Amino acid sequence: MRPARVSRPARTTIGAGLIATASPAGASPRLATVDAVRGAAVMGILLLNIIAFAMPGYAYVDPQYYGGATGANFFAWAGAYILADGKMRGLFTMLFGASMLLVADRALAGGEHPARVHYARMGWLLVIGMLHAWLVWAGDILVLYALCGAVAFLAWRLPARTLFAIAVALFAAKLAVGALQYDAAARYEAAATAPAADPALRARWQAYRDSMAPPPATAAEDLAAYRGGWASVQAARGDTARDYQQRILPLAVPDTLALLALGMALFRTGFFSGTWARRRYRQVALAGYLICIPLYLPLVVWITGTAFSPVTLLMTEALHLTLLRPLLTVADAALVILFVQSGRARWLAERLTAAGRMAFSNYIGTSLVCTLFFYGYGLGWYGWLERWQCYGVVAGVWLLILLWSKPWLDRFAYGPLEWLWRSLARGRLQRFRHN
Repeated sequence: MRPARVSRPARTTIGAGLIATASPAGASPRLATVDAVRGAAVMGILLLNIIAFAMPGYAYVDPQYYGGATGANFFAWAGAYILADGKMRGLFTMLFGASMLLVADRALAGGEHPARVHYARMGWLLVIGMLHAWLVWAGDILVLYALCGAVAFLAWRLPARTLFAIAVALFAAKLAVGALQYDAAARYEAAATAPAADPALRARWQAYRDSMAPPPATAAEDLAAYRGGWASVQAARGDTARDYQQRILPLAVPDTLALLALGMALFRTGFFSGTWARRRYRQVALAGYLICIPLYLPLVVWITGTAFSPVTLLMTEALHLTLLRPLLTVADAALVILFVQSGRARWLAERLTAAGRMAFSNYIGTSLVCTLFFYGYGLGWYGWLERWQCYGVVAGVWLLILLWSKPWLDRFAYGPLEWLWRSLARGRLQRFRHN
């Protein structure tokens, strides 16, 4: 078959919420606000992922495990925990939900079958995600999105109010499970660490605790593996990918579905399209920051006061992921939308929007750049940087994303992986270059 025709992009307009960009002939113009929020998310997610790229994995949760937990390293952890942990993934996930509806609505308007289009996209996303997880970086999120997207699509015709209700119910369920797990673990710990506790109980407790939080000595195994050559790294990466997909990924399904439903609901209300009154966006941003950031401070005190106890983290994770993260994530989105609509720093808004249009390519590209920088088959910086120093690498990757995305899209209709995904899902090659 002949490649689908792509029209030359019209002039970019930032400020009204719409941006005319390269798209198949007859397609609707893209939404600048949606792309800009997605761009902020794909860049911001590296604030947390950088730790998993740069050093032994459990440092992502506990800075005492590796990378430093005092001075500048402590403030790097606390700042990322309060402002970015879960929020950037939350933005990315909500935008994934919004995009599902956008693609389905456009497929329906174009005479295509929305379900056929959607599930073709999810099927190929699963394939690409598996390749990414097993051959590039084990912390992949695309497999989770493909699986959850397949489920969430069942609700694509539901009204915003129902989608909000689903999100709230899923968040409440995760909070309840977290509270029950914390209570059970705290009771177990108290019984096992009592002065008269049976030695066998103490041993079982220690094994259980080590399954939640590996002892610092285990970091040496990661260092040896990821500082080695391709074979050494690949063996460790495969073990991590298997563990993540079998043990960690299922635990992330409820809040991922909740965030997808929330993103779908907000899209239905016009939030991501920039159609709300600017006053309402300001109110959402101020409320999110003024309510949530102060409430994070006692969580930081509790976590550090218990030396990052995995038992404490059972409760603090449930609280922050289900009560604080959604509000702060929506506040972040509102702030980006306000920025795009303001017309200020137009050059930055256009580059952020381009980064969002190429979020798939930028996400995988970030993995390639960071693994080549840190792993032994690349430059070999794995485990050599302190926590705060990793953010210099983040700044460098952000600069690359902002520098390359817009010039690429000025010449080509899609990012390279966006083109590949679209071609695979459509079953025919899409036109790559602008006419």
